[in-house]
Amino acid sequence: MQRTPAPSRASSPSADPAAAPLCDLGIPHAEGVSDDDFKAAMSRLAAGVVLVTAHDPDDGPSGEDVGMTATAFLSVSLDPPLVLVSLRNDSRMDDLLAEVPVWGVSLLAESQRHVAGRFAMKGRVSDRLLFADLPYTRGPHSGAPLIGGALATLECRTESRVVAGDHTLVVARVLATTLPSAEGGPLTYFRGKYRTLG
Repeated sequence: MQRTPAPSRASSPSADPAAAPLCDLGIPHAEGVSDDDFKAAMSRLAAGVVLVTAHDPDDGPSGEDVGMTATAFLSVSLDPPLVLVSLRNDSRMDDLLAEVPVWGVSLLAESQRHVAGRFAMKGRVSDRLLFADLPYTRGPHSGAPLIGGALATLECRTESRVVAGDHTLVVARVLATTLPSAEGGPLTYFRGKYRTLG
């Protein structure tokens, strides 16, 4: 009776660290990666630019609209329709969406660089003036401003929140979409600048 040779120690997964599952290796965090190196690497990944909006009913007698430019926004699931946005921890939008479950997203067109720029400003006291001269409609599901001229708009309801490092990942169900007759391509962000596909 012919016997099958036993695997050698060199070919055994448990003896070869390279063949072991990653979860068993105890790989430490890459402490040597600096903030600048990480930012430089990720800046080479082109991203679409969106404006996340919500209505804060507790700010003033009639509430206040809040907006935030984001590039970390993506679709997650078709059934059910889910999207994800990444928010900096303790930012105004992060704090607001922890309390307000419904919000809006406007996918910005290449002609809306000025919209992205104004809502990316840091240290602003109020968003009221930022919306003052912008055309928008108020979403029927969320009450959030949906910017006119955007390539598409979505209304979302938060399903879950996950803290990931210095950001919070907000997963939300899409309640409604609109596809305005906007012309041109998307506004993108690449190597630290707003750009167009053309």
